[in-house]
Amino acid sequence: MTDLKPSDAATPVVSAFYDRFPFPGDPLQDGPPPGYNWRWCHRSVLAAVHGRIPAGMEQPRILDAGCGTGVSTDYLCHLNPGADVLGVDISDGALAVARERCQRSGAAERVTSLRQERRSLLDLSDEGSFDYINSVGVLHHLDQPEAGLRSLADRLAPSGLLHLFLYADAGRWEIHRTQKALSLLNAGTGSEGLRLGRELFETLPEGNRLARHHRERWAVDCAPDANFADMYLHPQETSYNLERLFAFIETAGLHFAGFSNPEVWDPARLLMGELLERAQTLPPRQQWELVEQLDPDISHFEFFLSAAPVESEAFSDDELLQARGLRQPCLWGEPDPILGRNMEPIQLSDADRALLRTVAEQPEQTLGALASPNQIRDLVDRQLLLLKE
Repeated sequence: MTDLKPSDAATPVVSAFYDRFPFPGDPLQDGPPPGYNWRWCHRSVLAAVHGRIPAGMEQPRILDAGCGTGVSTDYLCHLNPGADVLGVDISDGALAVARERCQRSGAAERVTSLRQERRSLLDLSDEGSFDYINSVGVLHHLDQPEAGLRSLADRLAPSGLLHLFLYADAGRWEIHRTQKALSLLNAGTGSEGLRLGRELFETLPEGNRLARHHRERWAVDCAPDANFADMYLHPQETSYNLERLFAFIETAGLHFAGFSNPEVWDPARLLMGELLERAQTLPPRQQWELVEQLDPDISHFEFFLSAAPVESEAFSDDELLQARGLRQPCLWGEPDPILGRNMEPIQLSDADRALLRTVAEQPEQTLGALASPNQIRDLVDRQLLLLKE
C-alpha cells in the first residue's frame, strides 16, 4: 500500500468503501474483454467529435481517472493499440482486481505502456498532459466535484478530449429515496447495509414504487454485491440537472463537445408531427432541456469536453473523395459487421460491405478510388466509416 494524499475530504471514506466493495463487479476472465464500447476507443471519439481523425493521434496518452476494478482500463488498452495508458484509483481493493483483470486479458501487450497506480485524480500534477481522459462515475463521488474537474482540465492536452459520466437528478429519484431510507435506518455502508438493503426490497409491498423501480430497472445490474452497494450505500454522491451540469462545466473553463449518447437527447425519440417540428426549431440546448423534462428516466449524463471550442466538420464531395478512411473499430462481426458501434443491428448492401472490407485492407487508399461521394457520406454519417487526415 502506498500513501495517498487526502486532497479531497471524502477520499478516506470513499477509499474504504471501495476496499469493501470493489466496483464495478464485472467478473474476471482470460483473454480480451467481451464486445466493445466506442467511447473508450480514441479514434472513434475523435471522429464523433471532430468529424474526422486528426493527424498525429496514432499513439495517444490516455488517463483512466478513477479506474475502479479496471473494466474501463482493459477496454482502453484493447481499443487503443500503441497508446500510453495510466489508470489511477484511490482503492487498493479495486486496484488489485484491476491489475489481475488486465494481466489476464493481456492488456499490457496491446499498448506501449500501462501503469495502474493508487493515486487520486486530484494529485497528478507531475504527469504532464493527456490526449484523452476517461472518468466514468467518479467526480460525483468527490466532496468537491469542481476541484476534480479542474484537476482533470489541468491534465488535458490543448487538443485533448475528456469523457465524463455523471448522475442525473430525475432518473435517480427512487434511488435517492432508497438511500435516504437506509440512512434513516442506520444501515451503514458495510455488509450490514448490504443485507438490510436487499431485505428492504423484499419487504416492501409489491406495488411500492421504489421496489418496482428496482425490480424492473436495476435488479440485474445490482446482482453483484459491489454494484448494489455502489448504488444504494455510497457515502458520498452528487447529481445534476442540465442547468447545473453546464454551470459545473464552466467552473473549469472547459467546453461541451457533445453527448456520447446523442440518440437519447434527440426529441425525435419522444415526439412526432407538429410537436416534433416545434421542438426542432429550438436551439440544441433547449432541445436537450425539453428531452430532460419529457423523459424523467434519464439517470445519467455522458458527454465529451474539450479545452477549446470544437465543431464537427462538414465535408464537400471533393473532400470526401480525397480523404482516407478507417473502418469503424467498434463493429461486431468479421469480416462483415452485423452490429454497429452501439451494438445495434445494421443493414449493409453488398457494395457497403465491400467498401468497408477494402478500406480495412488498404488503409492508405483515398476513398475516391473506391466509392462514390454518396456511398462514402452515408457510411460516414452512420459512423461505420471514419475519415482520417
